Amino acid sequence: MTTKTFDGAPSTLPLMLKAALPAVPVVGSLPGVRHASASVPDLTLERRGVATDREHLESYLEVCGFGRADHLPATYPHMAAFGLHMALMTDTSFPFAPMGLVHLRNSITQHRPIGLEETFDVSVRAADLRPHPKGRLVDLLTTVTVDGTTVWEEVTTLFSRGSGRGEETTPAPLADVDAPHGVVHWRLGGDLGRRYGAVSGDRNPIHLHPLTAKAFGFPRNIAHGMWTKARSLAALQNRLPDSFVVDVEFMKPILLPGTVVFGYDRSGDGTTFGVRAQKKPSVHLVGRVSAL
Repeated sequence: MTTKTFDGAPSTLPLMLKAALPAVPVVGSLPGVRHASASVPDLTLERRGVATDREHLESYLEVCGFGRADHLPATYPHMAAFGLHMALMTDTSFPFAPMGLVHLRNSITQHRPIGLEETFDVSVRAADLRPHPKGRLVDLLTTVTVDGTTVWEEVTTLFSRGSGRGEETTPAPLADVDAPHGVVHWRLGGDLGRRYGAVSGDRNPIHLHPLTAKAFGFPRNIAHGMWTKARSLAALQNRLPDSFVVDVEFMKPILLPGTVVFGYDRSGDGTTFGVRAQKKPSVHLVGRVSAL
């Protein structure tokens, strides 16, 4: 396994431009641009001694709806990992070109809250390239450690559309879970994608403007899936244990501007939640929090 260490967060704007190159006719087939497809890279990317920028954290809390606390929101370490995700996905040893990949699922395990003053190390690698009835799946595995102890983990499952390769080798975690109905309405502005993109570094064109989203087949720009997950956890903030797993499945994209409805249901030691369309019988996200 090759390990590459970054002194700071990789700049995501150049990586976004690099991610677009494989989609350019002729250019995309050139050596150094064309991606492999047979296996995941034998590569780990890492950052060490990551400290929380309080100004950045405040911006994240505001755009995602979290209240202030003495620890980081469970979704916030994803911010420290996103640049590493992009660096890994734009490496030509990664099996798919990044543009066109769909963030299908996301699972976060918080072993304990991360304090605001703590520094931590982040590592990212790819794993489990596997079939899907409409293409293939691959996972990005992120681990956050404090003094050598794992405190946070994430599995980002990406879908690459293509000819059907067969049934999934493992069942989807939320295959039998339905999104609860709710009464909490979220009115989302057309600039939400730009606001979250400015904080997260995820400036994928499908999130920014209607015109750039149309170029990728969407009628309007869409909300980030990780914003929707973060906003859901913010709505449950005072009901979460210190240690838990939160799984989500991203369903229909949320078109901006728009209004969606959040609901949740507590049972036993877990909470099921979901985000539904306001008027149509569509589910945008279904999730489940389970105590460790």
